[in-house]
Amino acid sequence: MQPIFLHTGIVGTGAMGRGIAQMAAQAGSQVWLFDVQAGAAEAARAALQGTWQTLVGKNRMEASQMEDCLARVHLAGALTDLAPCDLVVEAIVERLDVKQRLFADLEAIVQPDAVLATNTSSLSVTSIGAALKRPAQLAGYHFFNPVPLMKVVEVIAGLKTSATVCQRLTDYTRQFGHTPVSAQDTPGFIVNHAGRGYGTEALRVVGERVADFATIDRILKDQMGFKLGPFELMDLTALDVSHPVMESIYHQYFEEPRYRPSVITAQRLAGGVVGKKVGEGFYAYDKGVAQVPADVAAPTVAELPPVWVSPKAARRAELYQLLKDLGAHIETAAAPSAAALILVAPLGLDVTTLAAVERLDASRTVGIDMMLDDASTRRRVLATNPATRADMRDAAHALFASDGKAVSVVRDSGGFVTQRVVATIVNIATDMCQQGICSPADLDVAVTLGLGYPMGPLAMGDRIGPTNLLEILFNLQTVYGDPRYRPSPWLRRRGALGLSLTHEEA
Repeated sequence: MQPIFLHTGIVGTGAMGRGIAQMAAQAGSQVWLFDVQAGAAEAARAALQGTWQTLVGKNRMEASQMEDCLARVHLAGALTDLAPCDLVVEAIVERLDVKQRLFADLEAIVQPDAVLATNTSSLSVTSIGAALKRPAQLAGYHFFNPVPLMKVVEVIAGLKTSATVCQRLTDYTRQFGHTPVSAQDTPGFIVNHAGRGYGTEALRVVGERVADFATIDRILKDQMGFKLGPFELMDLTALDVSHPVMESIYHQYFEEPRYRPSVITAQRLAGGVVGKKVGEGFYAYDKGVAQVPADVAAPTVAELPPVWVSPKAARRAELYQLLKDLGAHIETAAAPSAAALILVAPLGLDVTTLAAVERLDASRTVGIDMMLDDASTRRRVLATNPATRADMRDAAHALFASDGKAVSVVRDSGGFVTQRVVATIVNIATDMCQQGICSPADLDVAVTLGLGYPMGPLAMGDRIGPTNLLEILFNLQTVYGDPRYRPSPWLRRRGALGLSLTHEEA
């Protein structure tokens, strides 16, 4: 198959540029490498040869294919050597002025119908193209590192980008064996924008002293199926990368509360405690291995009290069945006895609010997160309130751990941990659809492939139920008084009408 672009130029031959060059050469394009740093292009070509030799050694490429790919990679001694290219992709420093100068120079070198593409992850494509005579020929072409393994590519249209240019880049991406997604030119595009909720809300949770880093990571992995907890993820990406992105998107959206960064990461960045690469982040590292504190063991309780469940508990019937399966003595009277452990199961509210509104004895009241079906999770999460007695806390912990399932006990929080983090993720994603940044289908695909979430945010929202998410967000607003939790119109309307979050208007 003939490649969409016969001659592809790559400006900037670091890890990202090399990865793009590898995919372009494997797709059949003649690839030209240029870098202002002496010897960098030569080193990149040698690295590509090593990569292909490794693939041959693993029987994932024929030796003849390796030779053909290597023969298609050429060195450009000067920017003018890129004149024959019908596509030039830059992967250089994230500075607007530097990128603008580069593309102005390229525009004078290549043919008028050549496509110019920026691999920027944070700058406006429209702003980069503002100084060009032919801004219609410039598009965003955002790959993720490592390029060969990260199978999603964002194709971004600036305000003046030609639809034909975006279509050609989309088709070219498919020739790589990657999945293209289309995005409008907005801060963070799709993946970096949709990823704002996971870390920032987890930081708010830990900032309220609801739980420690390791407990929050365990909860989100065991309850929702995330591969990495938010603090593990930030340690891996490093705060010198992730915190500036948090600040950039927040400021580019003119201090939108949904994207508000945290003083916790700002302070840790200032102190150099940025993550795994320096051996110290949210976790300490010994020879690259995180030193994770042990999970808290379930206490031993000689005699468990009877249990009374609030009539307003979420999934009340399921909670009753769970208590029966655990062998609990369940009280069914209209009010709890003086000895009973009182259980509430709120969506979005904190235990304190329910104890006060329902006039329950707060000293005996414990919350359990029932947003998800218990059978679908590997961990149960309980929450105390400031008045909960230690014996009632321990009794609840022992009871819910009696079948061997992991249990975490956290301090009071609107929405526990998983509810508020997932609701924030889904709310941001639905608002991206409301803004028309991308299609619902492209959003879920991009996030699943680009962030490794167990499912796309919209699928996540449909699993939990849009009406449940609305209840969580409205109640979080009640507890915290923060516009961060105001529901997106996309979510509010689909929840009210019983529609899927992927539903698009006719």
